[in-house]
Amino acid sequence: MDMTALQRLSEAADESGDDEAPVHRFRTVFISDIHLGTRACQAERLLDFLKKTDCETLFLVGDIVDGWRLRRSWHWPQAHNDVVQKLLRKGRKGTKIHYIPGNHDEFARAFLGHEFGIVSVADDMVHETADGRRLLVIHGDQFDIVVRRAKWLAHLGDWAYVTLLNLNTFVNALRRRLGLGYWSLSAYLKHKTKKAVDFIGRFEETLIAEARRRGLDGVVCGHIHTAETKMLDGLVYCNDGDWVESCTALVEHGDGRLELIRWTDPARAALDTGDAAEIAAESRVAA
Repeated sequence: MDMTALQRLSEAADESGDDEAPVHRFRTVFISDIHLGTRACQAERLLDFLKKTDCETLFLVGDIVDGWRLRRSWHWPQAHNDVVQKLLRKGRKGTKIHYIPGNHDEFARAFLGHEFGIVSVADDMVHETADGRRLLVIHGDQFDIVVRRAKWLAHLGDWAYVTLLNLNTFVNALRRRLGLGYWSLSAYLKHKTKKAVDFIGRFEETLIAEARRRGLDGVVCGHIHTAETKMLDGLVYCNDGDWVESCTALVEHGDGRLELIRWTDPARAALDTGDAAEIAAESRVAA
């Protein structure tokens, strides 16, 4: 998707009607790894989340559009258009939108440092929370050695991952027929595989080391599709997850507390069980 197309969608969003009042209001929302342009993208759930939430600042933390997949085959249903238009409409209504590209939407890195009306594009940013913590916001692929040094292997891994997600779709169709809720097979297998767990651990430690090197209080990232909020080596580590498996977003409340929201059950808008207040308190002590 080029920036001319983005402008056309912005104009369409400005003209479309959307009178549904948001239910949840936050200071900041971080979402990543939407993968628009893929069959695995859960655009309907994301659209429901966007309709029922509002925020002052919205960070799009990479892999918003899946350029890898779109180059192989075109898949862009109306729901994907609706997500883009809803995001742009939020910007028209006053939400500050920062777009930080990832490896799947690396085409947008050609526009780093530019502002396109309501959207600014940057490789990374520093966000200051309401309680004064300074957090590095970055997609995270820059610290993935496979993406950096063996891109062919990253594409092969992407193919295997998409195959698993397709199987995940079949499993959840069967679960719906049985009256069961959403469950991510791919996420389950990832957490049960030792190599995947080891990779996630190294990724988290590397991002925290980068935040420390820059003299910051923590990091907000995406990339690995593993939502998490925790203290790590005295700093805040937050991964906002994804919208193909976990359907999660990281939110900042008005007092600076950070919390994960899981939208796999939109009717309940269930909050993650992690104690956001404890995370905030510990990070202030660490600082």
